[in-house]
Parts: sequence; C-alpha cells; structure tokens
Amino acid sequence: MERLGDIALFLRVLDLGSISAAARSLDLSVAVASQRLQRLERELGVRLLHRTTRRLHATPEGAILAEQGRTLVEELEGLAGSLRQSGSGVTGTLRLTTSASFGRLYVSPLLPEFLRTHPGLSVSIHLNDNVLDLVSSGFDLAIRIGVLDDSSLVARKLAVNRRLLCASPEYLAEHGWPQTPEDLARHQCLVLVGAQGRADIWRFDDGKGGETAVRVRGRVEANTGELLSDAALAGFGIALHSTWHICEDLRAGRLVQVLPEYPVADSGIYAVMPQRKLVPQRVRAFVDFLAERWRDYPPGVPRPATPGSPALGLPRV
Repeated sequence: MERLGDIALFLRVLDLGSISAAARSLDLSVAVASQRLQRLERELGVRLLHRTTRRLHATPEGAILAEQGRTLVEELEGLAGSLRQSGSGVTGTLRLTTSASFGRLYVSPLLPEFLRTHPGLSVSIHLNDNVLDLVSSGFDLAIRIGVLDDSSLVARKLAVNRRLLCASPEYLAEHGWPQTPEDLARHQCLVLVGAQGRADIWRFDDGKGGETAVRVRGRVEANTGELLSDAALAGFGIALHSTWHICEDLRAGRLVQVLPEYPVADSGIYAVMPQRKLVPQRVRAFVDFLAERWRDYPPGVPRPATPGSPALGLPRV
C-alpha cells in the first residue's frame, strides 16, 4: 500500500507538472513528497523524473510506470470505493476528453445537471479533435464519434450518429444539384483529413442492398468539421456531415440536404474507457447519464417543441 501511495504521488507530479503542486494537492510538504519520490526511485532502481527549466518530465522508465501504474492505482481506488458502497456517492474527479465541437454543443450543456446531482464530484474536461491515448494521458473516459479502431479499450454505444450530404442553396444554384453519387465527381466536395488520412471516399446505400463508393475532391480540405461546415455555408462545396453538427443550419435553411435518396451509413457515438477490472463509479454514473439523456433524442435530433407550437425537424428535400 505504501508503494502504491508513492506511485499515486508520482502520477500526480506528472499530471500537475511539479512536485510542489502535487504536494499541495495531497496536503503534503514538498520535503515529504520529494523524500517519497526518492524512496520510490531507490526501490525500483531507476530514475523516474528529469527536470527541464519549466517542468518535470518522465524518463522512459517513468513513462512505463505511469502507463501501467495508473491502472493499478485507479483499480485500487475503485475497489476502495466499492467497499465503501454508496455512502459517499459519486465522488472524485472525472477526467473526460472529446472533440471540441461535440463537447461544447452536447456535453457541456448536460454537465450542470450531472454536477448538481453529484455534489461530491469534480470534472476535468479536455476538448481536442485529436484521438488521445487515454491511459498515458490519464483520462477516465472519451466520447468518440464514428467507426472505432480495434483496440484494448472498452466501448459502449450511447447513440446513433446520423450523417448526410449538405450544401448551401447558393452553391447548388450555381453548380446544380447532383442526381446520383457519381455526379459528385464533377462537384466541389469538402474533404475531412484526419488521423487515418483523407476521407475522400464517400459510400452510399444504393437502395438494392449494395453500396456505391465514390472518390471525391475539391478545393477545400480540413482536419475539423467546423472548418468544413464554414466552407459549405460560404458556398465552396458539398460536405458530408453528422446531423448533430449542422442541424441548426439545416433547420434555418442555410444548408440543404443533397442526395437524400442515397443515404449515408450511420455510425455511432461511443463512450470509450480504458480496459480495467473495476470501472470507477464516477465513470459508470456519467456514462449511464449520457445514455439516458441521448436515448430518445440523440445529438442532432431535436426534442419536441413546447405544447401549442409546431415541432422542429430537419427539412425534407
């Protein structure tokens, strides 16, 4: 237990960037924290930290300890929490990462309700469009959208991610409406470039149980959906977007659906967690909370209008 406590201190130093900050967060003196870190290095026989002018960084051996030791510490914390049962409720710090646009639009508005329900909980949220390593970065949870890569992570599907083609009325007035997926070859198409390369092959249901795949191109490529939706609104081409990202622009008529007769396959919105034997109660509670809120109205699907007013929905083309 003493060694696990020292490992937990080491992890806190990496998370906060200094021994003094870690000591304050654990209500220790800097001298005691330094002595415990030195003890851990002596017991393991390796140096775990090296200092730069501004921050402490893990050595290669320290990085290995951080990756594998974090799981041990969190499983011990989870076990202790389970043994305490629900007397203290959902507590601790929930460390979450998700994409910037989705987090701002769909996760942030739900946080006040969740935090009010669990007053002993804190949250640390990192919005980033890059896919981060959850274990080495110290995250409890990621909300990810799309097709997941095979990995050692555990995923739970929270909602359907519906997608469609869209463009501005001005673009379509100037360039015409495509009638089939093959027509996209003569149009300006806005291409997302991510960690897996250029997403320039768009796939459609052909209505006969098969699939039509079309390679597209255009003047604008970007690594974030926001830039592509901005380009579509400005009339620079046709975009393939999730409805959660552009539903307001569709309802307002700033964008219109293209090729509705050729649907694009849905993907998913997932809670992704490090594989561990004991999932912390704070993680289970938040995942269940999101699943409940998105069960009937997933992101991009509007809730019914108030009584006496017409319901809002995506425009039909």
